[in-house]
Amino acid sequence: MSDATERPVDDRAEPDAWEKACAEDLAAEKARRRQQYGPPPGSAAEELRKLVDAVADKVSGIELPLAGMAAQGAVRHLITQAKNAVEPVIERNPEVFDHLAAAGSELLAAYRSAVENQERRWTKGADGESGSKGEGEGGGTERIDLD
Repeated sequence: MSDATERPVDDRAEPDAWEKACAEDLAAEKARRRQQYGPPPGSAAEELRKLVDAVADKVSGIELPLAGMAAQGAVRHLITQAKNAVEPVIERNPEVFDHLAAAGSELLAAYRSAVENQERRWTKGADGESGSKGEGEGGGTERIDLD
């Protein structure tokens, strides 16, 4: 041990000490975020299951007059059938719902982009700048007779 930074090798040290420390830090950070923001959202399949349950609970909680009791029974039956049809699909293919959720997000982003581009074109004047054309340039307001 000629160098001051050299230390004797400790055979008792854990070989995965760094991995263990990182895992502990990650668990602590996840717990802190869960406490601050609540539980993270589940997968798309879990969220769909929660939605179906919430709708079923809401529908079954609606009080209708006696004339509507038959309709309420029919609605409950329909909700139960839908729930029974959706549940096996969710169980067999949970990743499909994640893909559908991602595809929906991409479609929404594409729609927003198209709308923003179209709005930009609508608001540009003849010279390419924003705003409307002046009266002398053939722009301005035009009266529309609705009669």
